[in-house]
Amino acid sequence: MSAGLGLAAERLLRGLAPTPSGGKLSSSAADRSIPIGRSLRLPATANLRRMEGLRISCSGGESGSRGLTYKDAGVDIDAGTELVRRIAKMAPGIGGFGGLFPLGDSYLVAGTDGVGTKLKLAFETGIHETIGIDLVAMSVNDIVTSGAKPLFFLDYFATSQLDVDLAEKVIRGIVDGCQQSDCALLGGETAEMPDFYARGEYDLSGFAVGIVKKDEVIDGKNIEAGDVLIGLPSSGVHSNGFSLVRRVLAKSGLSLNDRLPSNNGGPITLGEALMAPTVIYVKQVLDIISKGGVKGIAHVTGGGFTDNIPRVFPSGLGAKIFTDSWEIPAVFKWLKEAGGIEDAEMRRTFNMGIGMVLVVSSDAAARILSECQGSSGAYRIGEVVIGEGVKYV
Repeated sequence: MSAGLGLAAERLLRGLAPTPSGGKLSSSAADRSIPIGRSLRLPATANLRRMEGLRISCSGGESGSRGLTYKDAGVDIDAGTELVRRIAKMAPGIGGFGGLFPLGDSYLVAGTDGVGTKLKLAFETGIHETIGIDLVAMSVNDIVTSGAKPLFFLDYFATSQLDVDLAEKVIRGIVDGCQQSDCALLGGETAEMPDFYARGEYDLSGFAVGIVKKDEVIDGKNIEAGDVLIGLPSSGVHSNGFSLVRRVLAKSGLSLNDRLPSNNGGPITLGEALMAPTVIYVKQVLDIISKGGVKGIAHVTGGGFTDNIPRVFPSGLGAKIFTDSWEIPAVFKWLKEAGGIEDAEMRRTFNMGIGMVLVVSSDAAARILSECQGSSGAYRIGEVVIGEGVKYV
């Protein structure tokens, strides 16, 4: 649609897009023959953890008297696993949090994502100014796990009838997210699709591309037992698990305007807590990487701790998580209690207060933890052990 290029030009003329970093790229014909990585949505499973997870909405039945589950809310991980298996036959090059494409002595690293049904809460609360930050965060946080510096971002905004004022709020959030991750908003597509969406509603997708030198890729290959897991705190639910969040909210009888129960950080409504924008970890993570000792990085999104952390490990290794090593934010405590959700389901659905996990050498761990104190914060949340999966102690 030609309107997409026009909107990109208008944004640049308005000065909304950050200036991209310079640098000349080159590639060889031989390199271009290597399969492109593919990034898909839904939590990865143990048997397919090296392939990108999928997060797909499917129908699911109620669970009776037991606590709510992600499947009850409409997300069927088994169906996603089956689709991953089929795609792997057609595109064996898929894998990782982002797709790597060789270009000279570097890799371009690409990722794409949306913000899921967090949009439903944006519609209900009227908070549209920060949903664009979420959109950028979901893609740039994925590609930085390879050590890639984001270069540029593209967005897709679709609605039935264009509300210019509302769209501007959303796009300003996208600009904010690009500035936080030091990448350019290079362009976008605005699709006006009458009768396709409810009045006042819209959908978003984002696409990020970054770059990393081939000899500096963070790929997890050198991870070994005894390495330390360092967790970087989240701002809350971020942009995953909202199908379950909305089901819990309906079950609780509370509204988005009610106060978040048992919040020691002061009075805040449920709507404000749930709509807190996703943390963009790019600058913090790239700074940590530059000082050495980082072997692997996991972005804790769909699949939570249980499915995402093992994805960066070599075969035969797993994680031991110290569950009392950080304070679980009040919003997760409320979700667990109000939804009657079991611990295992919580840990496989939500980030539980840790949005990014770094696997580092034991020598580097003390330095990283010391340097992070007083800034963004970091926690020693576990260690790499012999065996597969995640154990909670």
